Amino acid sequence: MKIYKYLFLLLVSLSIVGCSDLEEEPVGLLAPEGFFQTTDDIQTAVNGAFTAGINEKFWGRKLSIALMLRSDMVDLASSQTRRVEHDELTTLASNGMISEFWPKTYQGIAAANQAIAGAEDVDTDENVKNPITAQAYFARAFYYFHLVRLFGDIPYIDAPITDADAIASISKTSAAEVYNNIISDLQYAKTWLPNTTASRAIPSKGAASSYLALVYLTQGEWQKAFDEAKEVIDNAGTYQYELDSNFQNLFNAEVIDSSKEPIFALDYNNVEADNNAYDQIAPMTGIRGDDRNSGGGWSVAVPTLAVYTTWDAGDYRRAVSMDDEASIKGAVVDYTNFTVSGHEHAKNNPYIAKYTRYPGAFARGNARATSHNYSMIRYAEVLLIAAEAAVELGDNASALNYINQVRARARMGGTTKTGADVPVTVAPSAVPADLAGTVTVEDVLEERRLELAFECKRWYDIARRKMGGAPYNVFSASGLEGEKPNFTPDDYLLPLPEDELERNPNLLPQNDGY
Repeated sequence: MKIYKYLFLLLVSLSIVGCSDLEEEPVGLLAPEGFFQTTDDIQTAVNGAFTAGINEKFWGRKLSIALMLRSDMVDLASSQTRRVEHDELTTLASNGMISEFWPKTYQGIAAANQAIAGAEDVDTDENVKNPITAQAYFARAFYYFHLVRLFGDIPYIDAPITDADAIASISKTSAAEVYNNIISDLQYAKTWLPNTTASRAIPSKGAASSYLALVYLTQGEWQKAFDEAKEVIDNAGTYQYELDSNFQNLFNAEVIDSSKEPIFALDYNNVEADNNAYDQIAPMTGIRGDDRNSGGGWSVAVPTLAVYTTWDAGDYRRAVSMDDEASIKGAVVDYTNFTVSGHEHAKNNPYIAKYTRYPGAFARGNARATSHNYSMIRYAEVLLIAAEAAVELGDNASALNYINQVRARARMGGTTKTGADVPVTVAPSAVPADLAGTVTVEDVLEERRLELAFECKRWYDIARRKMGGAPYNVFSASGLEGEKPNFTPDDYLLPLPEDELERNPNLLPQNDGY
């Protein structure tokens, strides 16, 4: 969001840290005593909460790439141990990616807590103050929703910590209670947030309701999930939501600001204040040696060939989502010759294309520091939430309606680029055809897999539906990546960070299997 471009926080953000760290970076108020006097001061803290998300340690690389690698759609072309652990599901408590995104997530929570607490000191009408404070409640729910899905029972902190000794007494909160708190925060946000906002990086009422639907879906609360999703769908005009007519627009930093499909986004536009703020998803997923983006990609997170070959070639979403050709060393080659770059990490596979084709004006070499708006939730997903919940409720008519809306958009085609950076118009197609008859859970999960491919949603679907084993068996020999022999049901949760357990034994026991 443009208003985040120059954010000068007069604060120290909280992470779960030990006493040695506290001496270097004392935990305290986000700002000097008496800082919160106006609603602008609340907004400053709120902005700080969201800024934690647009960081290389959170969505810019560490968390997003970990989520991709843990799924059944993205393989690893690098040998870095911390990435191998996620890809092969051999993750250790000392994993270097977890140790990066865990504290960054809690820093976002800390800023949200400061905004909520500081709002109590601001003497103004609640109709003016509460809509701003509601953004902080949304941010806190957003971060905790990631943490609870990843780790299960976690430390739940809902107020600023000003006493260094208090950090040592923090213990874990049950996942069930964390979910209850997330729901409470989202309900507050839904009550006070406006119907529309100036940017999709600012949460709205519809964003809170959409996340409530996803939280309920994750919990298996089918009726509540359906009701929340349907409320968003029924009020799409009020909230200004609709499916974008061109699927490519959702991954085009040059036009995404005008799209009505994103519901809540992390906006990387022109974040210059912090060298770690920029995202690196495009280079991490880009083709090694590609002539695009001043040096191509790093060939780290790469789909296996089966992801491409099992995706109907007539589905426009495949053309947008994957590159099967590129210009390397000045010559256009198809994916069977990508290793012509000569680099050890290059792979002869189609690559992820969603983040490399249109990175925007702010992109640096290799398409780092792009202008992308990363949709954390978009209208198509709300339709699929409603469809999945409808299946579970036995409402086949609604399931057909919602899933076929998503498939109909996929048939519309649109303007995109080839992997060789040549503009191309893809004509409307008959693929994917509308579903008929009885919609199954498997139908919806498969639609989510394709519609939301490489958007870091697949791992969460695998974990909530326990898809690693029977009957889905996504990590078996028949899976898209082949067998992941180290997989066990314990892998649905990550290990709590080793250094945190060493600092604070109250966080024990460690998650099962670690």
